[in-house]
Amino acid sequence: MTDIAKNLKEIGNQIEKTAKRWERQAQDVTLVAVSKKQPVEKIEAALEAGQRVFGENRVQEAQQKWPALKDRFSDIELHLIGPLQTNKAKEAVALFDVIQTVDRPKLARILAEEMKAAGKTIPVYVQVNIGEEEQKSGILPKDADAFIESCRTEHGLDVAGLMCIPPAEEQPAPFFAMLARIAARNGLEKLSMGMSGDYQIGVQFGATSVRVGTGIFGEREG
Repeated sequence: MTDIAKNLKEIGNQIEKTAKRWERQAQDVTLVAVSKKQPVEKIEAALEAGQRVFGENRVQEAQQKWPALKDRFSDIELHLIGPLQTNKAKEAVALFDVIQTVDRPKLARILAEEMKAAGKTIPVYVQVNIGEEEQKSGILPKDADAFIESCRTEHGLDVAGLMCIPPAEEQPAPFFAMLARIAARNGLEKLSMGMSGDYQIGVQFGATSVRVGTGIFGEREG
């Protein structure tokens, strides 16, 4: 488990070096530790090393792990970074602190209804299918402006930023740059982009959060 603390420190150092190189402040970049399919023991090791922001892909898996951990560590910030089914929206609103994967009108509407019913407001990110890939979730880039506007005005969602997953076989830089442009013209400051293999490029192009899993915890179970 000492490797997890070492990995966190190394990634933090790399974020700091990359931010400095591109005239950014390292404290403006949040490391989201992706803990999907990771055992609680590894998550506890990350928590003991000081990590507090985590990302999970599925509501059901998160429900099994995080309520007890949140009872022990009150300052945990939990992000949903995987696709959200509308029938899991109520549970997501109850458990997560940020939802990064709002990608369609029906989900936006139901999340707004569930937040109102729960009496809480959770920041959300709009997920953009930046490479226009059929197999991936996300709003198409050409539809992003109108969707962001409808999330804000029709549903009253607190749209904090954008997230994307670029095509795996292509250079991520042009896609990150495109996401940054969409965010800028919509007045959004938060950009969730960059994972274990490309988080430094994400930082270069303005990421305010990077999602790193295997780089911290090693290969996932199952």
